[in-house]
Amino acid sequence: MTQPIAGPQPGEATLDAVWQRLLADDPQALCLSAGALEWSRRDFEQAIQAQGAAWAAQGVGSGDVVAWLGLNTPQMLAALFACGRLGAVFLPLNWRLTDEELRQVLRHAKARCVTGTADMQDRVAHLDQTAELARTSQAHQGVQPGDLMLVYTSGTTGLPRGAVHTHAQVLANARAAAAVQGFGPHTRVLGLLPLFHVGGLCIQVMPALLAGGAVRLHARFDPGLWLQDVAAWRPQTSLLVPATMRATLEHPQWTNTDLSSLQFINSGSSVVPLALIERFQQRGVPVAQVYGATETGPFSIATTPDQAASCPSLAGWPAPGVQVRLASADGADVPAGEVGEIQLRGPNVMRGYLGEPVGSGFVDGWFCTGDLARQRPDGAYEVVGRSKDMINSGGEKVFPAEIEALVESFPGVAECAVVGLPDAQWGEVPALALVPLRGQAVDLPGLQALFVQRLARYKHPRRIVIRQELPRTALGKVRKPQLAQELAESLAQG
Repeated sequence: MTQPIAGPQPGEATLDAVWQRLLADDPQALCLSAGALEWSRRDFEQAIQAQGAAWAAQGVGSGDVVAWLGLNTPQMLAALFACGRLGAVFLPLNWRLTDEELRQVLRHAKARCVTGTADMQDRVAHLDQTAELARTSQAHQGVQPGDLMLVYTSGTTGLPRGAVHTHAQVLANARAAAAVQGFGPHTRVLGLLPLFHVGGLCIQVMPALLAGGAVRLHARFDPGLWLQDVAAWRPQTSLLVPATMRATLEHPQWTNTDLSSLQFINSGSSVVPLALIERFQQRGVPVAQVYGATETGPFSIATTPDQAASCPSLAGWPAPGVQVRLASADGADVPAGEVGEIQLRGPNVMRGYLGEPVGSGFVDGWFCTGDLARQRPDGAYEVVGRSKDMINSGGEKVFPAEIEALVESFPGVAECAVVGLPDAQWGEVPALALVPLRGQAVDLPGLQALFVQRLARYKHPRRIVIRQELPRTALGKVRKPQLAQELAESLAQG
């Protein structure tokens, strides 16, 4: 057995080429784990062959879009690899969506068939009967040779769009992610975020597999199970978003679970509250960050595990091969230290949106993320929020993430969101929706006093509303337009 090379190599043009190298190197190496299941690379290869044969028997071939509905399982990953081998395009479906929303996605993608895990068979059968699937080989006119994956955006600001990722882009993302995180054959990753989203699939799970490491999957997130497996399976890393970080910290086993195997955890998806990061770092677990989008692989800006402890509030530096610019509203580069829209280009960025004109979402070859950041003198980027979330109050720019980070560090606060509400005098003013920790009350006068100490007056929320929960997308992101509408209606009613 030779020592595997960590990550996809530049000459390997397809997912299968990377996989065949790993398989030949050590077929008995542990590859995937889930519950009591333990798959070697040979076991995984057999699952890939079985799924590919089943689809080939149905006539699935090059250019066909194949949909998959199910919780996180090794079989889902085998389906992705099987699609790559057949020349088909893998469409992971968000099982949190309603059947009508899924039918819209399937119709738009012109999916040939929909398959899934045993727990989703009733929904799969219903969709198969009602979704107007392309029953014969009828590749979507937007599909091209080399396309591997079709991932739909979460739709926080409108209807979902299908981002097309090629073999080359998926491999470039895996190569960059493995390099920044130090993945190799020794790596053990505990994967719990949904694999239907590029974050759950492509930040750690695929990069670890393609670097020759092993991945243990949780069907869905459970903080107690995560803590149990960190202690028992002893992974080096895992990917958590702020909501799962918070749930883990609130679990009764947090303080006495052995976390010593964790060299770091990664986080992202939204601006990560510093209070959450500090709680993990107090237990000796650095929190690295990664920034990206469905359209960008997503691994685009990140901190390494070594940088995590000293740069807790930063998204980080451009990943290998990725270029970043910050642009003003008129498209010009912003001066150093000022806030601009993050625009990206690189080998990990999607080919385009399915069924949309070439160049949609891009300006002069740069993908426009809609997110805002400033760059520090050392080249690191600090994400401050989305451009659509920015509040213009009397001509002053207010970034909700700054206020949210302060509020979420305050005693008794579970989570919060800041949105802009119309105001006759100032145009817009910040409003705060706050969810208290279960069984606790928030000292609102104390919070107001904190605003006076830490924030310019124009940033102070003019309305504070206590809520039991915040409206969220299926991926857990706060639906700020919906929240703003709900708060406006509530205030109008007195």
